[in-house]
Amino acid sequence: MSFFENFRIALIGLTVNKLRSLLTMLGIIIGVAAVIALVSVGRGVENFVTAEFEGLGNNLLFILPGQVGPDPRGPHRAGGAGLTMNDLTRLMEPGLVPDVRFFVPEYGRNATVVRGRHQTRTSITGTTPDYTNIRNFRPVSGSFFTEAEMISAARVAVIGQTVYEELFPDGGLPLDETIRINNVNFRIIGVMEEKGGSGFNDQDDLILIPISAAQRRLFPARRADGRLRVDMIYAQTVSEERQEAAIADIAISLRQSRNIQFRDEDDFTVLSQDELVSAFGQITGVLTIFLGVIAGISLLVGGIGIMNIMLVSVTERTREIGLRKAVGARRRDILWQFLVEAVVMALTGGLIGLLIGVIGARLIANLSDSLTPTVDWTAVLGAITISALIGLLFGVYPAARAARLNPIDALRYE
Repeated sequence: MSFFENFRIALIGLTVNKLRSLLTMLGIIIGVAAVIALVSVGRGVENFVTAEFEGLGNNLLFILPGQVGPDPRGPHRAGGAGLTMNDLTRLMEPGLVPDVRFFVPEYGRNATVVRGRHQTRTSITGTTPDYTNIRNFRPVSGSFFTEAEMISAARVAVIGQTVYEELFPDGGLPLDETIRINNVNFRIIGVMEEKGGSGFNDQDDLILIPISAAQRRLFPARRADGRLRVDMIYAQTVSEERQEAAIADIAISLRQSRNIQFRDEDDFTVLSQDELVSAFGQITGVLTIFLGVIAGISLLVGGIGIMNIMLVSVTERTREIGLRKAVGARRRDILWQFLVEAVVMALTGGLIGLLIGVIGARLIANLSDSLTPTVDWTAVLGAITISALIGLLFGVYPAARAARLNPIDALRYE
């Protein structure tokens, strides 16, 4: 009997027992759909993280406390003494780091902001006037705070578009309006342009204030040694080609200012955008693999279900097998018949699962404006191939059992 004839018989068998076939394929359907949907979401997260870091600015370096970065065991972060304004002052000394155009610190926390009867909870970021240059992020109305306002710790604020919509739902120009941040009055002097993002990473859901005001008026930052803390420091290099030289100069300057001895490890980290994306990429990559493995368990369950139903099918069709052998069917003909049926059942379930998985990925995309699941066609091909192999693997035993039946005993079977 030809392969195509076996294929035709297998399809007839699926349509004759529709409900049983569907229930048998359910594990394969769920497994393939889960693999496609979860891997697509994982790829979407990776693309989202990459786009977010690329959107921070050009030629950026990130100076972070502790040790942060990828190693053979994956991304990690070790504790450190923390960064301070003294570190920033040291880095900005003329000639020490000639390949960096701007150094910009950040220090802040989340806080409740109130205007009249409207309130919201948002991120308060203390920084310096060069923030607009290094992040390519500027006010669309009003102005950013000046160096003089930063030195005097002026209570002025520049709000993001999301904060503006929360505090001024009726519209109107917010300039010179007073808001209360943790019960401290601040005057609005500008509204930032729309940066984008939503949900857990809305780049417009923030308020920018002078770092001196954040450290002294809102979130006390003075350490026991009298130095003022900062959360991180951005550095913008003059070009991408000079990043390695800038990283080396920054490391030398900070080791000297922080009195790190020759044999001691750094208690800070300088990362480029590519390195930071790589570090987060490892995390999301491991998560994607983990989700894929969990979904793959359903494929295994589906394979066991196919083997069970094929064994039942062999028992039900014992007389048919005996009759075919009596009229000349060889052992391999019987073997191929049942193998093809198992593979067709698994492959059909895989195709249905593929369709459901792609639709599921599209539905997830509609739930988020910023996260776009990306269908990984390598995963699609892999899932379909694996489903076919599962049908082949779990169909071998039932097919071999059918092929070994003695035709005389099979014909006597009741």
